[in-house]
Amino acid sequence: MRNSFESKVFKAETVLMGPDEEMVVRGGRSLFPLLPKAFAGISQIGVLGWGSQGPAQAQNLRDSLEDTSIKVKVGLRANSSSWKSAQAAGFTESNGTLGELMDVVRESDLVILLISDAAQAQLYPEIFKALKPGATLGFSHGFLLGVLKINRDKFPSDVNVIGVCPKGMGPSVRRLYVQGKKVDGAGINNSFAVEQDIDGRATDLALGWSVALGAPFTFKTTLEYEYKSDIFGERAILLGGVHGIVEFLFRHFQGLGMSPEQAFVHSTESLTGPISKTISKKGLKGLYESLSESDKKVFRRAYGAVYSPSYEIHTEIYKEVASGNEIRSVILSDERMRTIPMGKIDESFMWKTGEKVRAARNGSVIPLDPFTAGVYIGSMMAQIDLLAEMGHAYSEIVNESVIEAVDSLNPFMHFKGVSYMVDNCSITARLGARKWAPRYDYLLMQQAEPLWAEGKGENEALWGKFLGHPVHAALATAASMRPSVDIAVGG
Repeated sequence: MRNSFESKVFKAETVLMGPDEEMVVRGGRSLFPLLPKAFAGISQIGVLGWGSQGPAQAQNLRDSLEDTSIKVKVGLRANSSSWKSAQAAGFTESNGTLGELMDVVRESDLVILLISDAAQAQLYPEIFKALKPGATLGFSHGFLLGVLKINRDKFPSDVNVIGVCPKGMGPSVRRLYVQGKKVDGAGINNSFAVEQDIDGRATDLALGWSVALGAPFTFKTTLEYEYKSDIFGERAILLGGVHGIVEFLFRHFQGLGMSPEQAFVHSTESLTGPISKTISKKGLKGLYESLSESDKKVFRRAYGAVYSPSYEIHTEIYKEVASGNEIRSVILSDERMRTIPMGKIDESFMWKTGEKVRAARNGSVIPLDPFTAGVYIGSMMAQIDLLAEMGHAYSEIVNESVIEAVDSLNPFMHFKGVSYMVDNCSITARLGARKWAPRYDYLLMQQAEPLWAEGKGENEALWGKFLGHPVHAALATAASMRPSVDIAVGG
């Protein structure tokens, strides 16, 4: 059995996730009474940072623990521009729930480090020194482990080190939790990791943290697998890939004679709208089976031509992440961006067209374009295959390649725009999207477009592999544990 674990507090169940049995914990508000036992010995949880994950996790933890004696306190730098935002969410100095970052580190029994990746790389020696002996250090991203590997450094030996990593951005973590106050089971799936366990409490602390965030289900990984799949995924299909794919498709459809508005609808609107919704409810194969016979042929041609160039870029990205090069790039960017701020992409012609299209929706039906669906799923399947070859468990693969996209990121992209997401996500993700999106765009233009122009693209071997792929069974299992409601992104 893959990724087995033992909990003294929560009931774990075994599920068939694709080709393997894995252990998971099913969440829900019915488990909240168990949180004091999971957090035994914890009087204060310090949440450091107020970026994407910070506000969501601090508020979710506070709400879940409101009937306990455990305090949730936010730690920020004294001159942080986020200080007023934290106060507006109810974290204040006067009630003892807001303080200077290092003071909160020294006070807290569980320190959840959610400051930016570059700040973690810069401040970790000071944070390590400030930790209480016997405290627990928590992460929602394994980035710092990658930094420590590069620096040949280690975590302090006298603390627990755990990870709870939501498979969605912070606003999704909060919105679905709030929706779940009325409908039990709404939330974002989490992975958890135990990097260091000094007192036998680490697993239950991680599971308690995950349950308190509202996760429908929690599965096990390692911090190393997590940062590799996470940094890779945001550069690949979750953000950088989809950015490059839709920019390519926008030009492709215009080349077929569509107006810019029509091209945007058939590329971006179709992908972030009906394609993502159909995958979420029916799975990858279910989307294909829902098409007409003529559209199925279009889908297969698009899928067959896009798989290999996508696999090529995915492999390149994964190797760059695993080698530490992408982490080094993020660290180097911190100094550069102090004098050269990162620009935005939303002023270009395509994204200005998108603004007009979204403003003119008025309930109009967006087509599920079979060509766009074939391109998107072909690239998605190439990512799934690569992660499987690199040893990742299918629980992690389907969440990083499919579920995070269709249930968290793409709904926000549909509401606000892909360009908005590229311009407003974490700095690490923004850097990756800008760096790798052009590679997807160019390779599709250079390798896939000529095949389609010649009326080619179908690949019988690839298609047979798709039809019998274990990911379909893994997604079916995951679908039984998906959020009980669709995320509400309006307003």
